Parts: sequence; structure tokens; C-alpha cells
Amino acid sequence: MLQINNGTRYWLYHPFADARLSFDGLSGIVTNELKMEMALNDVFIFLNKRQTHLKAVQWEGDGFGLYYKRLEKGSFELPYGIMAGTHSIITSKQLMMILQGVSLKKAVFRKRYTMPMGT
Repeated sequence: MLQINNGTRYWLYHPFADARLSFDGLSGIVTNELKMEMALNDVFIFLNKRQTHLKAVQWEGDGFGLYYKRLEKGSFELPYGIMAGTHSIITSKQLMMILQGVSLKKAVFRKRYTMPMGT
């Protein structure tokens, strides 16, 4: 089950993915196209072309977990200016706002201290 928290890295795949892909297809994109390993606690996020379907796949140590959300109305909005390259890391806050339909172009984050990853 997908749990959104600060201790997890969220990787957003920039090219649009086929919404019909499941565990093997999505993990294949991670290993073959992104040249990354499905590490424990990393979540890889994929959107379809219309940005109405979101899939997140995570290796849970003993198997893959898959989260799938299909919007009945509207579309998911991606963080502004991150679409260079094949993938980028997003924060747990950004993922929550994407899932809840908050406009990321208008959202302003006030400065806060953040602990460096890996400490």
C-alpha cells in the first residue's frame, strides 16, 4: 500500500506512459529506460498522455506494490518546470498536491529547514 511520507523518494517519469502497463511494464521502464534499480522505499510515478491516470509502483521488499488513480473529471497537474530529461525527484508534498488537485503553478512554499537526504 502506498504511504506518502518524507522518508521516501518519489521519482516522476516525464514521458507519458501507457496506462495499461502493470508491474512488469512499469518496472521495465525503471530498469531499462531510466537505468535505475527498484530500491526499497523508492516510488516511481507514471502518467498517461491525457494526465487523467496516475500509477505509482514501489518495491516493498517481498514484491511490488501498485497504486492506481483514474480521475473521473479533470487532470493531474505536474510541478512547473521539471520536464527536462526523463525523470525527476518530487517531494511528498508535491505528490500530495498532485493527487489532491492543487494547482502547483500557484502554490507558494514558504521557506523551511529540511534535513539532507540520507542523514
